[in-house]
Amino acid sequence: MLVLGLQGSPRKKGNTNYLMSLFMDAAASLGTQTETVDVPRKNIKPCLELVVCEKKGYCPIDDDMQHEIYTLLRRAEVVVISSPVFFYNVTSQLKALIDRSQTLWARKYKLKLADPARNQRLGFMLSAGATGGKNLFEGLKLTSQYFFDAIDARFAGSLTYRQIEGPQDMQNHPTVRDDVRAAVQDLLGSLAKRKKVIFACRENACRSQMAGALAQTLGGDRLDVDCGGSQPAEEINPLMVQVLEEKGVDMAFRKPQRIEQAIEANSPELIVTMGCGEQCPHVPGARVIDWDIPDPAGQPIEIMRNVRDEIETRIKKLIKEL
Repeated sequence: MLVLGLQGSPRKKGNTNYLMSLFMDAAASLGTQTETVDVPRKNIKPCLELVVCEKKGYCPIDDDMQHEIYTLLRRAEVVVISSPVFFYNVTSQLKALIDRSQTLWARKYKLKLADPARNQRLGFMLSAGATGGKNLFEGLKLTSQYFFDAIDARFAGSLTYRQIEGPQDMQNHPTVRDDVRAAVQDLLGSLAKRKKVIFACRENACRSQMAGALAQTLGGDRLDVDCGGSQPAEEINPLMVQVLEEKGVDMAFRKPQRIEQAIEANSPELIVTMGCGEQCPHVPGARVIDWDIPDPAGQPIEIMRNVRDEIETRIKKLIKEL
C-alpha cells in the first residue's frame, strides 16, 4: 500500500511540512510504503481549460503531472495533502495540482470509468493557520473534499491547527505528535492488516496488470495488491486497457515495474505467478502459486477477452479462499 503525501507549502521547513513529516513517519511505522511530493518544487502548470480531458480522458499539457503525478495518484491508496492557509484556501502550487485533477474527474464522470482502488482509497488533510477564526479552514476542507472525490478517494478527515505562525510553532505544539499517531492509526489500521499479494508475469504489461486491477476492484478491502514483471515492458498493453475498459475498469496512468520493486515495497505473503517462472525471485515466508495462463500479447482481442475473464474467475476464487 502506498501512502502518498502532497506537501503544498513553499517553505522548505514550514509548519505544514513538519506536519506531513510526522504523518509519513507514523504511516511508515505501520509497514506501509510512503512517498512525499514536494509540490512547489515540481513543474506543474496551471489548467488551461483545453477541455481535452473531458473529451478524451487525458491532459495534453507536458509537465510533471503527465509524467509523474497522475501515476502516483493512481498507485496510492491513501492520499494526504498538507498546506498552510492562503486566503482561506491551499497554496497556489497545490491548487494547480488540484485543478489538474480534472483529468481524473473527467475519466470518472464523463467517461464512466472506475479506478480499481476506488473502494478503499482514502484522503486526509493537514493544515495550519496563523489566526484563530472560526471559519479558517472551511475553504480548504471544501477544496479537499472535491479534490478527493475527483481522484476516487473518500475524504476521511483532517488535522488542523490555529494560531500557528512562527517557524517552530508546530513542533512546539503540546499534542501534535499524539494527534498524528492517533489519526494515522485510525486511518490506516485496518488497511495495514490486509493480506499482501503480488501478481507477477514477464513484462508486467498485461496478465499481472489485469490480475492486480481486478483483485483491487473485487477484493481491495481484504487484499493489499501490487504487481510486477521479471522483464518489464516500457508501457502497458493498450489492448489490455481496452478490454478492462469494457468492464468499466480504468487502467489509465499505470506503468510496468520490476517484480523486485513490488516485493521491496510490499513484503508479500502471497505471490501469484503467470509465466515468469524461475526468473521470479524467492521471497522467504511467501507462498507462491502459479496460474497457467497464456500470454495474450500480440493475439486478437477475443483472446485478450478470454484471458481477462479467466483471470477474473481465478481472482474471485482466490478471494474466497483467502
